[in-house]
Amino acid sequence: MSIRLWLLVADCWRCGASIELTEEQEQAAMRLLRAHESAHRAETREAAASIHPTVSRQPKTLPKKAPGPAVPQAGPLAAEGKTGMASACAPAPATMPPPLPATRPRRVPAALVHRGARARIRRLHEKGSIGVFWSDWFKNLPAWLVSFVFHAMAILLLGLWMEKPYDADRTIFLSTAVSYQDLEGEESEPFEMDAEPLEFDDPGAIEQIPELDLAESPGASEIELESLAISRYDPIAPLANLRMDAAQRVPAGRMGRMFAGRDPELRRQLVERDGGTSFTEAAVSRGLEWIARHQNSNGSWSLHAFHRAPGADPSETGQGSVRSDMAGTALALLPMLGAGQTHRHGQYTDEVFRGLRWITSHQAYNGDLRDPGGGRMYAHALASIVLCEAFALTGDEQLREPTQMALNFIVAAQHDKGGWRYEPKQPGDTSVVGWQLMALRSGQMAYFAIPKKTFAMAEKYLDRAQTDRHGSRYAYQPGRGTSHVMTAEALLCRQYLGWPRDHRGLKIGTQYLMQRHLPRKDVPNIYYWYYATQVMHHMGGKDWDRWNQRMREILVDSQEKQGPHAGSWAPEGGFSSSGGRLYMTSLAVCTLEVYYRHLPLYQKDALGGLAWVE
Repeated sequence: MSIRLWLLVADCWRCGASIELTEEQEQAAMRLLRAHESAHRAETREAAASIHPTVSRQPKTLPKKAPGPAVPQAGPLAAEGKTGMASACAPAPATMPPPLPATRPRRVPAALVHRGARARIRRLHEKGSIGVFWSDWFKNLPAWLVSFVFHAMAILLLGLWMEKPYDADRTIFLSTAVSYQDLEGEESEPFEMDAEPLEFDDPGAIEQIPELDLAESPGASEIELESLAISRYDPIAPLANLRMDAAQRVPAGRMGRMFAGRDPELRRQLVERDGGTSFTEAAVSRGLEWIARHQNSNGSWSLHAFHRAPGADPSETGQGSVRSDMAGTALALLPMLGAGQTHRHGQYTDEVFRGLRWITSHQAYNGDLRDPGGGRMYAHALASIVLCEAFALTGDEQLREPTQMALNFIVAAQHDKGGWRYEPKQPGDTSVVGWQLMALRSGQMAYFAIPKKTFAMAEKYLDRAQTDRHGSRYAYQPGRGTSHVMTAEALLCRQYLGWPRDHRGLKIGTQYLMQRHLPRKDVPNIYYWYYATQVMHHMGGKDWDRWNQRMREILVDSQEKQGPHAGSWAPEGGFSSSGGRLYMTSLAVCTLEVYYRHLPLYQKDALGGLAWVE
């Protein structure tokens, strides 16, 4: 007999039967094993003879006990005076088949068998069944497998040692003083596009989607507006006459968070972190230089006559059809301020100062910045954004009054249902609404007073302009078809009005733009790219990486780098034929400044890890 404690059974070497041990029998076996191991570490012949089973031994009859299953005694235990199981096997049941008359196989010497069994039981007791299993597995592992693993690891280490270290490309950032000769390239081929109408809701940009029956926003008509006298063409009179020597810089910590990335040191780091390159910065530099050359002698810029400026080439083409120097001046100053160029510091301090002085000197007493040209409320919103940003970046108190007056005019011009259009109090369209909201949000970030009800009414307008129940798509005006251009502008408004990054309408809307309206060189639309790029930058993630790679490649490649137009973009696609080359160039530069012009909205610490010395 042998006892396998790891299976709690006793085996009979005579007939191959196994008998399950009881708990008492297991304990008795363990005690006996410990006694034998301590008393007889060296196997002796007498110990082997004492445990050798006798073939002719007959089964013993168990003493009569209470009814229950009889447990045979093992031979070794009986030899030591232990009771509990028989030393021989009981007769086979009647149901079992008789043993085969086959010849008995060669028997292994019992001493060797029991010596190995006790050794294995000792190992199981000391290491446990899992430890013994892995030990036996590694012991029996084929030599060829060990050799294969060893040589494979050796080859891998040698390969890694011989591999040439990866030398990542270093990004070189160019300052805004870089001229177009520093990064020459071939002149881009003009895009062949049909002339676009003046309105933003051109038929080609409309997608016919079933409209929802949106009820009028309740309570919108009950919001009271501050009364400001507004007429269509108030006499233009100077409200402020800026003086360079009276300008004051912003106190530490007062710059709005939205504009903090325009700090020169932070700007370089944000470009590297958010996906800009030395080529995008060089394109910005060339664009600003082209804009500065086309300033009029009185400090303004013209959309329709930029080629007549003192520093311009009379042979230049791409003049816009809109006659609005207020819109042209504001569009020229936006990318300069976006790059951190102000009337107090930077390369273009004189150009920015003269432009701001021209704007404030043409403001009406009620804050109106429209001019008799075609800019209307577009021009007023653009000029208001410029004043807000100039004040936020410098803290010049001379700009405080004209800026607050311009914002008050926007508040008073809002329609009863929350929108804005070309003239004050007209029912809104999404295009004009977007510019007014960006002006108000810029004023808010520059610590100007904006009534909360103005933003609440604007949200009511956007609710009416959306073309689906989630707010993921929008029309040029309520009740019209979906326009991807207006969708991008409206989604940016939703972001600045407080929609979280995981808002269902915002997520569906950005996926709609990503899947169906990625930037394409053969279908240019700088107005759409300007708004959609900001939306994607705020969202971040893989969608932003994909959008940014496409956008920056198209804009850098399509910028003209030689001749009189060097640094500008040809007015192609969308609304650019009305705004002309100055409009196209200004929005293109602003789009390439997206990495630092406005900090991402959904990053709790957008400047985390960046070195910023105030």
